[in-house]
Amino acid sequence: MTMRMDRRALVTGMGAMLVAAKAPPVAPLPATLVKPPRLRPGDVVGLIEPAGFTDDMFDLDLVKETIVAMGLVPRPAPHLAARHGYLAGTDKDRAADVNAMFADPQVRAVFAVRGGWGCARILPLLDFATIRANPKLLIGFSDITALHMAFAARAGFTTIHGPNASSNWGRFSWDGFRAVAFDGAMPTFANPVSNEDRLVPRAGRIRTFHPGKASGRLLGGNLTVLAALMGTGWLPDFSGAILFIEDIGEAPYRIDRMLTQLALGGVLGRLAGVVFGQCTDCGASGPSYGGFTLSEVLQQHLGSLGIPAFQGAQFGHVANQFSLPVGVRAEMDADAGTIRLLEPAVA
Repeated sequence: MTMRMDRRALVTGMGAMLVAAKAPPVAPLPATLVKPPRLRPGDVVGLIEPAGFTDDMFDLDLVKETIVAMGLVPRPAPHLAARHGYLAGTDKDRAADVNAMFADPQVRAVFAVRGGWGCARILPLLDFATIRANPKLLIGFSDITALHMAFAARAGFTTIHGPNASSNWGRFSWDGFRAVAFDGAMPTFANPVSNEDRLVPRAGRIRTFHPGKASGRLLGGNLTVLAALMGTGWLPDFSGAILFIEDIGEAPYRIDRMLTQLALGGVLGRLAGVVFGQCTDCGASGPSYGGFTLSEVLQQHLGSLGIPAFQGAQFGHVANQFSLPVGVRAEMDADAGTIRLLEPAVA
């Protein structure tokens, strides 16, 4: 009992010290975000690979067919099938594809085919004057977080943290995306009801670290990418925001390290609320593992903030996920485990 109480005291003290940290300069969000046009059947949408490459043309055929099944017309970027090491072409070529898609008046939205690594490398090469002048939905997740954050900081319009073009696109993902991007709806995002044959279902559960409701702009994405962008000037101002984060294949100590970085950089201390989504393959390993579990790490960092915070929302590296509009005002309910949009993402 004494050891448990001592650990709680340590955790509380650590949280207080980290929240007190000051942040480096960040890009302020505009008072009003521009809303890109909603998607309509027959619209042309660009396909880009700003990070990792796809080496199987059959997979790219499936991507194109998926876009067609949405009622849209795919337009592959010139370097879509390129490869440069583990990247989908050189930095110059991948940036040129992004710039070209936003400059093309026929392209109504831009889908990232996949994530991987490499988006941060092209940020200095992007033509933000052209991008700002041509607001269009950018859709994707994982490494695409670097583009979402840069667009929030430099372009001033909404993007969508949702499935990549090569994702599963089951009914749950498609219905949610269609409501946000086509219909301009303001849904309440809630985990799907589990159909497990159990007295107490395990799937879709949430864990509340601090109760209550909070409202603010939705900002976030992949935790690893966010941490890597700290101090670069490519992150927006998180003051009063609802931070949503997810990750994959990270041990608890690395999640601890990255959340510590966000805290020391002043991000966590400026938030209105936090939603931690799915952390796929992030569990502790080994039967004799004696370190902190993921839930304990999250409790240490998020529970001590004194703002609404919960874990388990359906976004991240999972088959079905929410389509969360980046920069849009929303209300989170840490007790119910929900995120409710307060304004549409599109015009």
